[in-house]
Formats: sequence, structure tokens, C-alpha cells
Amino acid sequence: MTLARLALLTAVTSVTHLAIGQSLDYESYKKSVEPIFAKKRAGHARCVACHSAANNAFRLQPLAEGSTWSDEQSHRNFEIVSQLVNPAHPQASKLLLHPLAHEAGGDEFHSGGRQFLSKDDPDWKAMAAWMGVTE
Repeated sequence: MTLARLALLTAVTSVTHLAIGQSLDYESYKKSVEPIFAKKRAGHARCVACHSAANNAFRLQPLAEGSTWSDEQSHRNFEIVSQLVNPAHPQASKLLLHPLAHEAGGDEFHSGGRQFLSKDDPDWKAMAAWMGVTE
């Protein structure tokens, strides 16, 4: 790849991430979405249990059970989570589809199991609402 193409790709990526970060509300994320990642769901580990040690796109800051993230950690989580949102088609965002049951429209595979059996799950709805999905 030429240097000019690499510079253009970097600029486009930066603008896209800036637009995503500007359209998603941090305070709403911190109040309504982030607690979902620390919540124990029946039959599953907390999202943070796997995703703080993961080497993938959804890498959360470590969190001891029973504690809360600091504001700095929450900002880091917000930046990571925001990258999993498709601003053009939020209903197609990885953050919504990856943990959703395949039968409900989710991805084929999620090693953490199906956190959400349907789009009627209140936590799934909270994440969708934060992204602007109105299904």
C-alpha cells in the first residue's frame, strides 16, 4: 500500500470513529449500557469476566466482582464499545448481534453463549436504544 493510500485510510478511519463517538452519548452508555457488561446472567459468566482478558475487538477494562469501573476505565470501555457500533445501520452492530441468539437474528457463534435469547430482553433493548435502534 502506498503511503498516500495509507494516510487516506487512516484519515477516513479517524473521521468515522470521531463521528461514532460524537453520536453516541457517554453518560447514557455509563448509566444504561456499561452495567450490563458487569451483570451476572443466569447460566453465563459476566461479559467482563471474558472480555477483560480477551484479545478481540470487545476488550473491557478489568473489574473486580462487586466493584464499579472508574470514570477513566468507563471512558476506555466507551471508546472500545463505540467501535462495535455500525453508525449507518446500528441494528447491524456487532455489539447487538454477537451475543444475540442465532434464532433471533444474531451471529452464528459467540463463545460466551447466547446472552440474549431474543430482542425482547431488556438489556438487549437498552443497548439498542443507546445506539438509536427503534425496533
